[in-house]
Amino acid sequence: MPVTKSKTNQPNTVSGKELVDGYIAGFPLNMRELLEKMRTTISKAAPGAEETLGYGIPTFKLNGNLVHFAGYKNHVGFYPAPSAIKAFEKELNVYERAKGSVQFPIDKPLPLALVKKMVNFRVKENLEKKKK
Repeated sequence: MPVTKSKTNQPNTVSGKELVDGYIAGFPLNMRELLEKMRTTISKAAPGAEETLGYGIPTFKLNGNLVHFAGYKNHVGFYPAPSAIKAFEKELNVYERAKGSVQFPIDKPLPLALVKKMVNFRVKENLEKKKK
């Protein structure tokens, strides 16, 4: 957990949730609303996951990196790992995507049910990894 200095020069521990709060707060209202919807959807699908910043963007960890998401000018980026992109290829074919990411345009509703399914897939995958 990052440590900052308070006005009294005493260390303050900043939680992962607070880091994500700060990340989201830096966006215009419309993007903040979309990012909060992503955050809530992921949290509900992975209640045991730890919220933090990774690679400078909101990250959920559960036995390693689970998923990441980020705000951009014209889209919300979602990074569920290449395995999830491949597993949900059919549902994702209407979106711009790469090996481990997908772009959800901000002028269309977020596919939150699909995000939930993908997070559930990643939770199962990470928990299986833990068993090995």
